[in-house]
Amino acid sequence: MNVRFTLDPRDRELFRQTVGVVKPLRCDRVAPAPVHPAPIPRFTLADERQVLTDMISDYFEPADLETGEELYYRRDGVQQAVLRKLRRGHFQVGTALDLHGMTVAAAKEAFTAFLHQARRDNAHCVRIIHGKGKGSRHRGPVLKQKVNHWLRQRDEVLAFCSARAVDGGTGAVYVLLRRVA
Repeated sequence: MNVRFTLDPRDRELFRQTVGVVKPLRCDRVAPAPVHPAPIPRFTLADERQVLTDMISDYFEPADLETGEELYYRRDGVQQAVLRKLRRGHFQVGTALDLHGMTVAAAKEAFTAFLHQARRDNAHCVRIIHGKGKGSRHRGPVLKQKVNHWLRQRDEVLAFCSARAVDGGTGAVYVLLRRVA
């Protein structure tokens, strides 16, 4: 039994009056739901920033270093022979920075600017004169300790060691820098 539905003409007229004038749609697509942005991991980012801040902090332990103590350091992957050559003065020193008489804040600023400039100039070996701390009285060699700490934090530093006596001895360091690619 196939009965065909027919709309009463009065119902049709009533519907048209109720709806009113209509315009045909030009586009029959449904707009996609707005995509929400990915969540921002604020706490993770804050933790990572704090780690970076802590890594370049100025904390040092005065007991780690005595006034006349020789500094030396080599990054993992740098051969002991390279450090030995550096200690013997076999690398030509490209430029030098003298931090004598500076405050820690001024020394850090000069240190950072100096290393940036040395990298731009493609210097492979530089000398930093930090002094022996004789003017610091009971506090010991403050800048020496700071330079020791700052150099270990820099990725471009491959190795460093106290200079030969003719270049300042334990009051200066030779710094071997990674070559710019």
